[in-house]
Amino acid sequence: MAQEETHKNRLPQPVRVQLIRNTKVFINNEWRASTRGKTFPTFNPASGVKLCDVEEADREDVDQAVEAARGAVQRGSPWRRMDASSRGGLLHRLADLLERDRVLLATLETLDTGKPFLQSFYIDLEGSIKTLRYYAGWTDKLHGQSLPVDESSMCLTRHEPVGVCGAIIPWNFPLLMFMWKIAPALSCGNTVVIKPAEQTPLTALHVGSLIKEAAFPPGVVNIVPGFGPTVGAAIADHRHIDKVAFTGSTEVGQLIAAAAANSNLKRVTLELGGKNPCIVFADCDLQLAVEETQKGAFYNQGQCCTAASRIFVEETIYEEFVHRSKENAKKIIIGDPMDPQTSHGPQIDRQQFDKIMDLIESGKKEGARLEYGGGAVGEKSLFVQPTIFSGVKDHMRIAKEEIFGPVQCILSFENQQEAVERANSSPYGLVSAVFTTSMDRALSVSAAMETGTVWINCYNVLQPQAPFGGYKMSGNGRELGEYALAEYSEVKTVTFRLTEPT
Repeated sequence: MAQEETHKNRLPQPVRVQLIRNTKVFINNEWRASTRGKTFPTFNPASGVKLCDVEEADREDVDQAVEAARGAVQRGSPWRRMDASSRGGLLHRLADLLERDRVLLATLETLDTGKPFLQSFYIDLEGSIKTLRYYAGWTDKLHGQSLPVDESSMCLTRHEPVGVCGAIIPWNFPLLMFMWKIAPALSCGNTVVIKPAEQTPLTALHVGSLIKEAAFPPGVVNIVPGFGPTVGAAIADHRHIDKVAFTGSTEVGQLIAAAAANSNLKRVTLELGGKNPCIVFADCDLQLAVEETQKGAFYNQGQCCTAASRIFVEETIYEEFVHRSKENAKKIIIGDPMDPQTSHGPQIDRQQFDKIMDLIESGKKEGARLEYGGGAVGEKSLFVQPTIFSGVKDHMRIAKEEIFGPVQCILSFENQQEAVERANSSPYGLVSAVFTTSMDRALSVSAAMETGTVWINCYNVLQPQAPFGGYKMSGNGRELGEYALAEYSEVKTVTFRLTEPT
């Protein structure tokens, strides 16, 4: 009770927001009302206050956006005629504008998502700017090859844009995921129709104004705020969209893949859910392991596909690891996300809050030991205490289902083979981590992990240069790094028959 009272004093009070400038659909570098004239509200999850109403796009708006994007990517258009280095210059200019509006964008991100402002400012904005600059540097370095064939022929490859790329992004990292999608797509010369999550449309819409200010040709980027069953479905099954990229739940990813296949067999990249294991060996730096795994479990209120969902700890250090984890969790400050001291904000909405609380209750009922947290903060708020369970078994719901909330599950293991087998037993395979001071063990375990990323003695280290994506039901394809460029380009083979010298 004392812990809850302390948190209550820090919960945010309602505020009036004057920062929101753009709430319409952005098509062909124009702000438009939605074709059906509907709007939807977006709320501050920390206070419950409605921030504004946003125009609700529908299938007709997606059609208009696709038409604009097709016009912008057709041969002979200003975008297709633009030399590669000039495309890079536009991406750099957009990054410059993000730098200029960094405080505004971080504020909008925090108001719309509830994440602490300093995380928005230093992590989300920094990552967004770096991603743009990284892919700006690639625009004039994308090239094909000259292939050795027989003496009577010359064989070349060309890298060409896929065409119109649809993108559907989640609510947990709205601005960063926006950049992860558009930066490689534009670097390769494509055009984009992008749907921000209905819970968090504000930073995407502000970026629309920056895209126009940066002087991107009309139709290169089009932003259609709306809902998954309408706008998302229209993008997934649209016959004039050539590729779709989605970040979100595995269940929705399956629907998108089916719709893409049943329409025009468009290309699909999917970055989906995870039930991510960390293996903590007895020879590790114990305090480092405690801090990094907890950062993985609680960062962004646990609302990360990379969340450290299953912490496997070697038996000989298990009790000490649990004890230190409890002590470390006590340092977490819950409160107003705009307060620079806050490190833990609210969940995104009531639906997510209720799902998390249901899974916490299931952990209690199935016999896991609640070591810390486990409750709500305040009577009607969306704040959930950082929660730690020990004694977790593999069959429990909290060890199998993606919680997407601030719940740390600590399991024990006896030996390396057992830990690897149990870690790989999940249908997901997004990320994993290994904590050990043995280089041999780090290399052998990382080689055995069935995940797209393995972190050694660290967690949530993401850079634009490093490819990111999952094995198994965590998706397919890769985002970031040079590898992402292959997802947004077509390879054309051109063969010449050479004339014999006379």
